[in-house]
Amino acid sequence: MKVIFLDNDGVICLANNWGSRHKKQKEWGGMKLSMRGREIPLEYRFDDFDKKAVKVLNEIIEETGAEIVVSSDWRFHANLEELGDYYESQGIIKRPIDITEKFHFTNWLEEDFIKDHGEFPWSRQDDLEQQRHFEIKRWLRDHPEVTHWVAVDDLHMGTKVEASSYGPFDRDWGLENFVWTPRDWEGIKQSGKKEKILKFLI
Repeated sequence: MKVIFLDNDGVICLANNWGSRHKKQKEWGGMKLSMRGREIPLEYRFDDFDKKAVKVLNEIIEETGAEIVVSSDWRFHANLEELGDYYESQGIIKRPIDITEKFHFTNWLEEDFIKDHGEFPWSRQDDLEQQRHFEIKRWLRDHPEVTHWVAVDDLHMGTKVEASSYGPFDRDWGLENFVWTPRDWEGIKQSGKKEKILKFLI
C-alpha cells in the first residue's frame, strides 16, 4: 500500500482560501456563541480547497494509486467519514482511509514508543512538528503493509532542513520521506513539489 500523509492548510487549502468558512457561515446564518465547531453543518465548517492544488493532488493519486491518511489538525474538527465527504465535495478523487492518532505524551512514553525529555531532544520551538512526526511514525508502525509513503506538510518535519537563518542542517529527528510546502499561498502547486512526492511513491 502507498500512503500520502496529508496536511490541509498550506498544502491544498491555501492562504487565499483561508477565512472562506466565515463567509459561508455568515450566509448560512452565522455561528451562535453556544455552538461548537462540530455542530456546524459540514459544508460550512471548513475553508475551501484550492482547485489547482486539488488538481495536482489528484494527478499524484492517479499516477501512484496512493491512499490518503489525514495528518492535518482538521481531524480534530471532523470524523473520518465527514472528512471523506468534504474531500469529495472539494473535488478530491479519493476519500481518506484514516487519520493519524493525536499525540499522547504520557501514554506513548509508557508504551516505550517515545523517549523522555532526557533521552530525546524535545524543542519548544519545534513542538508541533515533533508531535506530528511522531503521530505519522506511530501510524506507520501499526501498518506494516505500507510499502511507499510520503508526508506533505507546511510544518517542517524533515530530517534535513534546507532553509533557516543558520543555513542548511540535519536533524537528529524527523521524517525521511517528507516534502515541505513553505509558501502557504502555493502549497502543493509549488514548482517541483509534485515531482518530489512522486519519487517517494513510485
